[in-house]
Parts: sequence; structure tokens; C-alpha cells
Amino acid sequence: MTVTPGSKHPSARLAFAEVGTEPIDVPALTRCAADDAAGAVVTFCGVIRNHDAGQAVDGIDYTAHPKAADVLRQVALEFTGRAGVRAVGIAHRVGALTIGDVALFAIVAADHRREAIATTSDLVDEVKHRVPIWKHQHFSDGHSEWTGLP
Repeated sequence: MTVTPGSKHPSARLAFAEVGTEPIDVPALTRCAADDAAGAVVTFCGVIRNHDAGQAVDGIDYTAHPKAADVLRQVALEFTGRAGVRAVGIAHRVGALTIGDVALFAIVAADHRREAIATTSDLVDEVKHRVPIWKHQHFSDGHSEWTGLP
């Protein structure tokens, strides 16, 4: 990406935006978003934890609407227009996940840390708000609960 003095910063590149059932390969996706002009690269891994609201969790099943990948891509593209951002990537895993699995991976390469941190945080918030992916948590006591349903 080339910026000439006095020119408007061009849109960043969308490195990836994917919804899939395979484990998220964090190192490979991090390489996809590499940019020699970036002074900061911020990553976020949303990991399945062993508890929620004081209850022990055994695992989570994520279910996606057929349009989830399209919505995820649209959301990610909206963040490529932010000033100072060079590359944006987002991946969400669906299916049965166990404790420690990465469910959501986001990465932003930007000119400076403030842009990278803020954009990554806002991107994750927007994905959780708009992308039609729902989770079905399975608790250790045998009950389960859906969250994120409309």
C-alpha cells in the first residue's frame, strides 16, 4: 500500500473474513495480515473458558445463520476505512468447541497502537452485535443455555 504525501490514506486490505468448522490457525492468519507499513499489530483470541456467571462450563456449540459469513465480511470491510489501519482480519469458528479452543480471532495492523487497539476492540464488539452466530453452552451440572438468539 503506497501513500503519497498529502494524499488521503487509502482503505486497508481485508486480509480474511471467514466462518468455519476447522480450528482457527492463529499463526497462519496472523501472517495473512502482515504489513510492512504497520507499526502495530493487535490480535484478539476469544477462547472457550471453563465457567460463565459462576457456573462450570464443559463446552459450547456455535451455530451460524447461512448468511453469517457474508455479514462477517461486511462488518470487517467497514473497518478497513478507518484512518491508520492497514489490514483487518476476522475468523469465527462454529460447531462443537471445548475448553481452550479459539472461537473468535481478530487482527488489525495499523500505523500506530491506538488505532490498532481501538479498531480491534470495536471490530470484536460489532461482530458480536451483528453477525448471526449463536452459542449453546453446556454446563457441568447437565443443563444448557442458548445465548445470542434474536
